[in-house]
Amino acid sequence: MRSMWKGSVSFGLVSIPIQLYAATENKNVSLRQVHESDGGRIQYKRFCTIDGEEVPYAEIAKGYELPDGEMVVLTDEDMSELPLASSRAIDVLEFVPLESIDPIHFDKTYYLEPQKNAVKPYVVLRDALQKASHVAIAKVAIRQRETLAILRVHSDVLMMTTMLWPDEVRVPDFGFLHDDPPQVRPQELTMAGSLIDSLSEPVFEHEKYTDSYREALEAMIEAKAAGNETAKPKAVGAKADVVDLMEALQASVSEAKKSRKPATAKKATAAKKPASGKRTPKSA
Repeated sequence: MRSMWKGSVSFGLVSIPIQLYAATENKNVSLRQVHESDGGRIQYKRFCTIDGEEVPYAEIAKGYELPDGEMVVLTDEDMSELPLASSRAIDVLEFVPLESIDPIHFDKTYYLEPQKNAVKPYVVLRDALQKASHVAIAKVAIRQRETLAILRVHSDVLMMTTMLWPDEVRVPDFGFLHDDPPQVRPQELTMAGSLIDSLSEPVFEHEKYTDSYREALEAMIEAKAAGNETAKPKAVGAKADVVDLMEALQASVSEAKKSRKPATAKKATAAKKPASGKRTPKSA
């Protein structure tokens, strides 16, 4: 894992320097948009809808569209004036039982690793949370966005889960909630309870469930690759706006092989043999 953020956990007068790591990863198979007939990649350009000109990233600002269509442009200087909390501190506000928080408020989860000089206070906070059976409610700013978060213990590591603000959770307002509830017979409720009992387990075993769609997609890609059902796009010309790094490296290797003179006929024969091994799709 690669650290994505450095800061400190602050509670009371104690400050614990930590590094932040994403605790989860998306395992979906990464698919590109391509031209069906030749496999060429589809590319997009940033352009202005008013003058039609392509806009470099350095000239792109943030904007808020008003109801009448007018645009409020916010520059980096404007954003820097906002009262954002320190981007390097996780400030503990209070401690509460985990059961008092509805999971609907949970957003993203991260691991906290102590820096070398902060292992002891880190372990003290970790063990104290476990002993109290509580989680810490904290406030943190990540990527220019302030959010609430909880600190809890998982596999002997402090874990931070960011939370949605109360007004970010939608209130369900469906028609059937305003109608008179249907009459449920006791026999129907008993039967539903029996079904729940028959499917109940003492604990949730996450490992016994798999992503059957992803497995089938990977198998399909592997079968097509093994059967040479692939499309090899033409090399991107020197005038192209975007050059794919892998294609450039492959082209360089091919040119280098052509320019080399094999020392022996044996080496020349070996160089012509195709590389063995299956090509497998990458999971994002």
